[in-house]
Amino acid sequence: MTRSPAPSGGYTGKLLSVNLGRPRAEAYTSARVTGIDKRPVDAPVAVSAPGARGVGGSGLAGDTVGDLRHHGGDDQAVYAYAREDLDHWEVELGRPLPGGVFGENLTTRGLDVNGALIGERWRVGPELLLEVSTARIPCRTFAGWLGERGWVRRFTRAARPGAYLRVVQPGTIRAGDTVEVVHRPDHGVSVSLCFRALTLEPESLPRILAAGDALPAQEREIARRRASAVGRRRPEAPAVGSVQP
Repeated sequence: MTRSPAPSGGYTGKLLSVNLGRPRAEAYTSARVTGIDKRPVDAPVAVSAPGARGVGGSGLAGDTVGDLRHHGGDDQAVYAYAREDLDHWEVELGRPLPGGVFGENLTTRGLDVNGALIGERWRVGPELLLEVSTARIPCRTFAGWLGERGWVRRFTRAARPGAYLRVVQPGTIRAGDTVEVVHRPDHGVSVSLCFRALTLEPESLPRILAAGDALPAQEREIARRRASAVGRRRPEAPAVGSVQP
């Protein structure tokens, strides 16, 4: 995907929509309530760090996270997905996919979200500063919501996961804001690489450790544990979608 150079030497894209989810009762989630049905909003939305996993939910005011055990918290405060990837899936699935339908808070255009580096920082609008933390791993709630047969495996093999981001500096955003990449680390660990290592390519796990502390502690521990196993023996490939971030 082509990025547009910014005057500062970074890259810029556009925030097409800001999407919020209201509580929705569904049998396909163990929490019985989900906020995956996210819809674009026109009003400005305040974004701040929500707090630790298990306590904090979404970083966006008015957004719902139903299962605080596996989702939300500071390292998953914001979820971004590229309109270009939604367009790909529209063709693959043969159905319209509006912004927010994958449960993303931010639908972007002009940014290579999957090629973003762990620790990369985005300025969204005049105030908000976000940092890329990890890749989204598909779960049964996502599969139940989309209603596509074999969705977890299909989504995983496509390796178009979208990115979770943490809040470095709070701010208010709205659709139409510019998204500028203001910092890119030099380790080369992308969202896509992280995703593949945590799902289908365990041999790549040693590489993602190069992201250091920018990688969430849980993912670092998974990578260290599996990298150690790879060093001792050739492991079986993990089940698709088996690793929860």
